[in-house]
Amino acid sequence: MVPTRCSTVFASLLAVTTRVRFAPAPTGFLHVGSARSALFNWLYAESTGGEMILRIEDTDAALRKPEFIDAIVKPLTALGITWAEGPYYQSQRKQFHVDAVEQLVQSGHAYYCNLTRDAADALASDAGLPSGYHGWSRDKGIEDGPDCVVRFRTPDEGEIVIHDIIRGEVRFKNAELEDFVIRRSDGSPTFLVANAVDDADMGITHVIRGEDLLNTTPKVMLLWDALDLGDKPQYAHLPLLVNAQRKKLSKRRDDVSLMEFLSKGYLPEAMVNHLALLGWGPPDDKEIRPIGEIIELFKLENVNKGSAFFDVTKLDHINGEYIRALPVERFIELAEPFVYGVDTDIPWDAANYDPEVFAMVAPDVQQRVSTLAEIPHFIAWLFMDEVPYDLESKAWNKAMRKGKMTPEILDGILSAFGDVEWTGDAMNAAVGEVGDRLEARSQVPARVAITGTNAGIPLWDAAATIDREIVLQRLRAARALL
Repeated sequence: MVPTRCSTVFASLLAVTTRVRFAPAPTGFLHVGSARSALFNWLYAESTGGEMILRIEDTDAALRKPEFIDAIVKPLTALGITWAEGPYYQSQRKQFHVDAVEQLVQSGHAYYCNLTRDAADALASDAGLPSGYHGWSRDKGIEDGPDCVVRFRTPDEGEIVIHDIIRGEVRFKNAELEDFVIRRSDGSPTFLVANAVDDADMGITHVIRGEDLLNTTPKVMLLWDALDLGDKPQYAHLPLLVNAQRKKLSKRRDDVSLMEFLSKGYLPEAMVNHLALLGWGPPDDKEIRPIGEIIELFKLENVNKGSAFFDVTKLDHINGEYIRALPVERFIELAEPFVYGVDTDIPWDAANYDPEVFAMVAPDVQQRVSTLAEIPHFIAWLFMDEVPYDLESKAWNKAMRKGKMTPEILDGILSAFGDVEWTGDAMNAAVGEVGDRLEARSQVPARVAITGTNAGIPLWDAAATIDREIVLQRLRAARALL
């Protein structure tokens, strides 16, 4: 439902309580930086007893697609981030923004301009000025037309002062601000005027967003004053997220899609915990804690100014801790999409999968994985007819090629396994006897031959669930490679 245009008086009444807004542009996926902004808005609203509003900034018609909206709403819902109102769509409030632009033109705060960027740059070059727009169309009395934009007349003197909750006092000289576009040549208002109007109408008291938008804030504040919208919201600009090279996270070189992380087996609770630590930290330095405690401790003024490192290694650690804290039954339930299903990329024939076997080894797997997507690595050997051997790996080189008496060990195990009782204890004892007789370590070669690797979950009870002949075939195959 599209809200009606609120009066400034009504907006001021709404401002009695904390009202924040998460206002993403639909781009086809939710960036982890945007997810962090949404989380911080939600945390602030929850910690102050306020409300968060979801507003989609779809003034760009090319981004107005249902699947793009789903790409915002679904991951937020998965994280447990809720909103009191919305989603509202700026595109559905276009007439209010158009009216605001007309008001600014009528009051002399804005004017029509028919210069293209190239034409403006050419005029700047001729005048010996830096490239850009230098007020060429001011006071020219240009009439509106199909190629005209509307520009805001930025004051020539004075400055805009932003009292940022995180960054302190930030000043922008008006003389250094270009007469910026508030309506495109196609008649659509830009997000600058849309934000000013919508924030006022919706009674937004705090705008919490990334520092990459800080340079747009003085423009919105100028519009706010020119439209006489009343008290401005307080601003808080969050530090940017950077990668290990301390470069801004980029979808071209970094994993930045929130849903991609969730699809790889990161738990929503762990992702929320990690995102909360990006720029903010609790006073006791305890990093892993329930969301209720994070809400209780969260304060905007404690957010750091410096860039926040999106550390996937730390995320893995946090996610692993959350996985280990799960009840085993819940772990098995969450693991299902990663171990069985038509669309699951698993290295074994789905018909070979035995849920009872996985349930037996699940407690051991749960203690070793950092993400749910790692589960197949630990259990693939249980459900494969043949295991692959990497003859160039350190495991094969150390345990098999350079191991003491490895061929004799495998021969001894093959002989013992022909008629040994097929239980974990009996198999373990038989392998131990082979090693004692040969005075060599027998367990590691046995593991590599049966599982294809030298590390993993406890071996013998799990190996006893595999058909005897399959185990013998693996031992023969490994022996043949030596």
